[in-house]
Amino acid sequence: MKKKSIKNIAPLIALFLFVPALFCFAGSIKERMKTRFPLLKELKAKSIIGEDNQGYLQFVSQDKTGEDVVNGENFDREKIYNAIAKQQGTTGEMVGRLRAKTILEKGLPGEYFMDAMGEWYRKK
Repeated sequence: MKKKSIKNIAPLIALFLFVPALFCFAGSIKERMKTRFPLLKELKAKSIIGEDNQGYLQFVSQDKTGEDVVNGENFDREKIYNAIAKQQGTTGEMVGRLRAKTILEKGLPGEYFMDAMGEWYRKK
């Protein structure tokens, strides 16, 4: 099976970001993500976690506060990335990388992000 390029799936990724209910199972995932959001926002503001270049959260400090919440978020993100990938004939990894770019664009100044080389930096 031929894999689709990033350019071909970018519109679907954008649509997914604005319409989270694209998948029948997304309701429960959406609710879990919505419930986690305030704590994740707080952990980002405290520089405990950041967004990596693969579309997942990682700890940027030795403090592992909220580890269960971070793990749950990453688990749900992986499910979503793989569902999109399956529909589009690509990989979950490619979907995650595209999502990471969107997260960066929407990220707040002071939050941590991982560059393409795997180095952490604070968004200005």
